[in-house]
Amino acid sequence: MLLDTASLYFRAYFGVPDSVRAPDGTPVNAVRGLLEFIDRLVRDHHPHALVACMDADWRPAWRVELIPSYKAHRVAAEVPGGPDEEEVPDTLSPQVPVIEQVLDALGIARVGVEGYEADDVIGTFTARAGAPVDIVTGDRDLYQLVDDARGVRVLYPLKGVGSLQVTDESLLRTKYGVGGAGYADLALLRGDPSDGLPGVPGIGEKTAAKLLAEFGDLAGILAAVRDPAAKLTPTQRRRLTEAAPYLAVAPKVVRVASDVPLPEVDTALPHEPRDPARLDALASRWGLGGSLRRLLATLQEC
Repeated sequence: MLLDTASLYFRAYFGVPDSVRAPDGTPVNAVRGLLEFIDRLVRDHHPHALVACMDADWRPAWRVELIPSYKAHRVAAEVPGGPDEEEVPDTLSPQVPVIEQVLDALGIARVGVEGYEADDVIGTFTARAGAPVDIVTGDRDLYQLVDDARGVRVLYPLKGVGSLQVTDESLLRTKYGVGGAGYADLALLRGDPSDGLPGVPGIGEKTAAKLLAEFGDLAGILAAVRDPAAKLTPTQRRRLTEAAPYLAVAPKVVRVASDVPLPEVDTALPHEPRDPARLDALASRWGLGGSLRRLLATLQEC
């Protein structure tokens, strides 16, 4: 099981009241909410291995170089000579280091790689997996990894993590007209305002799905643009021709990496905390209470 950790703690932050606080009054709603999410996921799905995948770089320079608008609207402030800072709620930012410390003390593998997003870490673990993989994320970008033949599914939270959309290729074809392998091409054609991806003007999701059904993939669509006999409307041909510079670079930006240099980590689900003393100190300092106790009990039982 691979966790898109930021996606989950953002959901926890907005789903758990900020009245959930540490003894000193500091909000810990994202921390406790994430622990409750992990507890429920482990109880319901019994993974033998678990990795909390992190954004070591939420807006990698190599993606921005190709498409400057990539996530540009999320930049909180420009730091001359430094990395862009993501706009995050004021009371969430201080909780992220606490989340990291608690995961480490529990012994849950936590992996982020400089220059890459969590999506890329997830993509690389998935590519290397020799067993079925469940990816837990609220980000549809990762639908591109769904692969029935390899047992790769996306568990997409609809409400908390108690209600999960189990996303397989059948569901993708029903909802979007493409399987996992075609989802990245669909996404780059239609664009995604939440990621600053412009897409091809005038080519929405339904048209993109029809083009992919007709021509197979992006390469097939581009070949059709060059073929006067291909069944494209004049408007579609013009729009795709005008978007050629974008379409030349978008695949590298939209498709998750599968060759990230992952560190050696123990991904086995821990049954006992790696550092009990540290975990006790964190539980006391941040008032993690029943959220942590329940997760510890679940880990011991699995």
